[in-house]
Amino acid sequence: MPVDYTRQGPVGVLTLNRPDALNALSREMLAGIHTALDAAGSDPEVRVVIITGAGDKAFCAGADIATMRTASASEARDFAGLGHAVGARLEAFPRPVIAAINGYALGGGCELALACDIRLASERARFGQPEVNIGVLPGWGGTQRLVRIAGLAFAKELIFTGRMCDADEAAAHGLANRVVPHASLMNEATALAELIATKGPWAVTQAKLMTNLALDGGQQGNLDRERDLFALAFTTADQREGMAAFFDKRPPAFEGR
Repeated sequence: MPVDYTRQGPVGVLTLNRPDALNALSREMLAGIHTALDAAGSDPEVRVVIITGAGDKAFCAGADIATMRTASASEARDFAGLGHAVGARLEAFPRPVIAAINGYALGGGCELALACDIRLASERARFGQPEVNIGVLPGWGGTQRLVRIAGLAFAKELIFTGRMCDADEAAAHGLANRVVPHASLMNEATALAELIATKGPWAVTQAKLMTNLALDGGQQGNLDRERDLFALAFTTADQREGMAAFFDKRPPAFEGR
């Protein structure tokens, strides 16, 4: 299968599995991501998802150029829509998604990582939006998410030049949360996922929703919504359990309701 999905306790692990093609994203792989997210989303035991790439060279080297070379404008627009749908699905997914970036994250691969909530980069990771090198521009959200995450000037430099940046430079601009040794990347990602999984699932889901809204403008409306969600938390079993556990000096046993 071009996309593998497994569960390790409360953590779902989605692996892009075309290492011979540097995990380049075909239509079949994009569909496979949706299928894996369906599995994770329907499993009440899954509280965090990790996305990574098979092999030691690439997280994802981008969209499969072979499938685009002779595309018409309408076919290219349709293919771009498939990439946009995956990005939107990741952003709206009700559990946090961590990208464990084990190598090249280029073009559509960088855009895939940008749609995740947290990005951990191996010291071997390389990021870039090289679309201008082949006469096109980012088409899966890169012109928007890269600006929001890494800033306008840095995003323009990467997009206009098509150059790659290494993991340290990416982290300096917020494109990666942090850089870790290559050999311990999945251990670090899993430890982070397991830490998040110990927190109140309902609260984490609502926090993801609200933080995603933070850059969309309308701050007062967002603040009002945050206040309402904070109040709504006090109708949940997780709030009662969390506060009881705090006073009992014991770990909480959250149920996500």
